[in-house]
Amino acid sequence: MAHARRRGYSAMASINITSLVDVTMCMLIIFMLTAPYIQGGVEVNLPETETREVVVKEGPVISVTATRQVFFQEQAVPIEDLPGLLAPWSDQKGQVPVYLRCDEEVPYGFVLKLMAAVEREGFVNLSLVADQPVAPPPAKR
Repeated sequence: MAHARRRGYSAMASINITSLVDVTMCMLIIFMLTAPYIQGGVEVNLPETETREVVVKEGPVISVTATRQVFFQEQAVPIEDLPGLLAPWSDQKGQVPVYLRCDEEVPYGFVLKLMAAVEREGFVNLSLVADQPVAPPPAKR
């Protein structure tokens, strides 16, 4: 009996990854397009002004919409509840910044009322958040 050798098929040493690359690229494009919409936060039309360089540290964020609705982080709250919501940061009152984001249509008196509520709790590092103005393109010569 002769030993027969099969020569019909040989092992394939490479894997076609074209479809894997296609799927990965599609997912990358989807994430790039949806990332700006995923960013949390309350929609507030911040005033534009030139400010000093922003040093961002972790801290609570209070937002106020044009209709004077107050949000702590992203949760709608009455002003009277702010002291209780700031309590987790009370041991770091001197160091932790509290960020106040107000719509440009909110009256000055209402902003002062919020600032007073935060400062009554002993938080001395209160930062008002504004948008940086877009610089005009340089003049052509």
